[in-house]
Amino acid sequence: MTKPLALTMGDPAGVGPQITMAAWQQLRDSPQHGFFVIGAPELYAPHMAVEIINHPDEAPEIFQKALPVLPLANMPLPKPGQPDSDTAPAIIKTIETAVSLCLEGQADAVVTNPINKALLYGAGFKHPGHTEFIAALCESASKRPTQPVMLLTGGGLRVALATIHIPLREACNALTTSALIALGQIVSTSMRQDFGLLAPKIAFTGLNPHAGENGTIGREEVEIINPAAEQLRAAGIDISDARSADTVFAEALTGRFDAIIAMTHDQGLIPVKTLDIWGGVNSTLGLPIVRTSPDHGTGYDAAAEGNARPDSLIAAIKQSRLMTDNRKRLA
Repeated sequence: MTKPLALTMGDPAGVGPQITMAAWQQLRDSPQHGFFVIGAPELYAPHMAVEIINHPDEAPEIFQKALPVLPLANMPLPKPGQPDSDTAPAIIKTIETAVSLCLEGQADAVVTNPINKALLYGAGFKHPGHTEFIAALCESASKRPTQPVMLLTGGGLRVALATIHIPLREACNALTTSALIALGQIVSTSMRQDFGLLAPKIAFTGLNPHAGENGTIGREEVEIINPAAEQLRAAGIDISDARSADTVFAEALTGRFDAIIAMTHDQGLIPVKTLDIWGGVNSTLGLPIVRTSPDHGTGYDAAAEGNARPDSLIAAIKQSRLMTDNRKRLA
């Protein structure tokens, strides 16, 4: 049975309210992409039709005529572009609520609007980022460990990251064969269950220029990356040895690879954002729920100016429905 998608409010001073309203206006006649937003109704009510709901099951009947809002009471209402630390507890609560509803089967997926982590630390937020917080919530509820994996999609590419928000010097030391094996397994599973690919073809990038040229420009490929690829292939996963990062993304665009595992954050994000700066999607693999997000931040300047574009949020909503439907077909 199809359930609505749960959108979090995000930072109410950022672009979240504006792009949520724009997404509803564009998707309201597309019931398969129906959603509700968890937040303060006042953020949306001055600008459009809003209807308060008490339960996610009420959202589908309302979606075509009004934006369904699962309300948070007594929340400060900051001006667009002017973040307020007093909103931090409510921002955290919307994420907790969305994840809980999804784990309980009352929502099909979580779509998160952007947050500002620095704003949340004073309210007791102790996680490196949005992704890690959601993973911790899933672990706490399921009593099972998770290994969250960031997957960026856009411009015809699917790119998972082996390292994320750590300095480049540390990223080089963080790569291990065992971690890459686990990552390859998660990406392969996701390509099948989330994207419906029966026989996905995956590529590792190299860390060094020209993928190390057989160890003459660095040893990470021959000592860490390629041994992981060899073990993954022995387990039946179609994955390449380390390939030169300056050509492998072009190879993927020709159809040679369905997904790429990049060794560092910028190595993976630069091609995606160059090809699709407005419509990229950030998905979290390795969780018991589907979670997607726009591939951008709070955009305080755009919020203040009122010119935020909803492309990435709309793409995230559509991708969350695709991933959910594929998982249900395999269940």
